[in-house]
Amino acid sequence: MEKKQDIRVHPITRVIDDINRIFFKMGFTLVDGPELETEYYNFDALNVPKDHPARDMQDTFWIKPSKDFAGVERRLMTTQTSAMQIHYMEKNKPPLAIICPGKTYRHEATDATHEMQFQQFEGLFVDKNISLATLKSVLNKFFDEFFEKDIEVRFRPSYFPFVEPGAEIDISCFKCKGEAGCPVCHGTGWIEIMGAGVVHPKVLNTMGINPNEWRGFAFGGSVERLAMLKYGIDDIRLFYSGDLRLVNQF
Repeated sequence: MEKKQDIRVHPITRVIDDINRIFFKMGFTLVDGPELETEYYNFDALNVPKDHPARDMQDTFWIKPSKDFAGVERRLMTTQTSAMQIHYMEKNKPPLAIICPGKTYRHEATDATHEMQFQQFEGLFVDKNISLATLKSVLNKFFDEFFEKDIEVRFRPSYFPFVEPGAEIDISCFKCKGEAGCPVCHGTGWIEIMGAGVVHPKVLNTMGINPNEWRGFAFGGSVERLAMLKYGIDDIRLFYSGDLRLVNQF
């Protein structure tokens, strides 16, 4: 009799499936986006200033123009899944709620916590009478289910061009609750996990959505970051090393 082959699932695939499943239960629609973007979708429509450092060669992989694309808008490897907000709002009117996982690219040095290509997930929710309290409630529910523990969420003021106000999102440390010497939170009791905020009125206006009638919130984070925390993996490069000893654990 032929031996049944074990099926192993890469941890990144497992985490993306978990993200999609949890948000689907909350009423979010799963959408997919391109890895090759235009400057308009990746920067302009997201209210990123022309002189923003994210546009320069230190952070962005620009695609060299070819004769087949002469006179066409500059293209790049997408630096953020936030571009899917624009693609979706162009074709869909509120109320809406989407979750978008995807691969992104940035020109930066590779080390234990940084890669030139990595997976992000982006969430967008647009409706009437919503606030940061709505965002906090959604994220609390997601993290509770993802980590299978009671997780607290806190906001710290931050800046992102496409949201106002913007916030860094921290979650309570699920390993130690703030004990000294914890390798996860370094004894602070909190783990920085993602960025979020209220969708900037300029972004809504660009999409033909009246910001006086509709409000939205957006959030985004690293899939690898979640996988490293959940499974205790201390080097992001292991996900892309091709070492089957990692995959065989899942």
